[in-house]
Amino acid sequence: MKHIALFASGSGSNAEKIADYVADNTEVKIALILSNNPKAGVIERARRLHIPVLLFDRATFYTTSQITELLLNQGIDLIVLAGFMWLMPADLVRAFPNRIINIHPALLPKFGGKGMYGHFVHEAVAAAGEKESGITIHYVNEHYDEGQIIFQATCPIAQSDTPDDIARSVQALEHMHYPRVVTEVLTPLNPLKP
Repeated sequence: MKHIALFASGSGSNAEKIADYVADNTEVKIALILSNNPKAGVIERARRLHIPVLLFDRATFYTTSQITELLLNQGIDLIVLAGFMWLMPADLVRAFPNRIINIHPALLPKFGGKGMYGHFVHEAVAAAGEKESGITIHYVNEHYDEGQIIFQATCPIAQSDTPDDIARSVQALEHMHYPRVVTEVLTPLNPLKP
């Protein structure tokens, strides 16, 4: 049995899609959802899905090794960032090399880096007059959005599309592809693995 820990700061729609995708999989389990936001919608989703939740603050995350030790002690095989906004601490990245993945709502390397998340990304894509956007699923390193790319999918952008229109198209891609790619990364003979 492979164990996943999900990190989320917001509504948790991707976390729920992943949990639903693996619900009947006897080889994969969502062991824990972690959040830095006590008001995040993901907490209610986790309760409804009967997945344990751990809340933590900035000091615990960045000045102690509590989170890293907890994940190691629970035998976590893969950490999945599903709308988690903080940079991963170096000790956590070192403890889980090529075992932390993230989804970014644009086609990296464009529109990535610190401050480029959520609506900020879609506004930047629209302002740049891009003809397409999409998602990038990548391994996490110690820098925002710079880890090795695992998978990308694109969606066209019409000239009349607003940032909200782009956000809806990108979210549809997230929900379609992220659960599958997460599961494939856990497969021993998976060609996506480095």
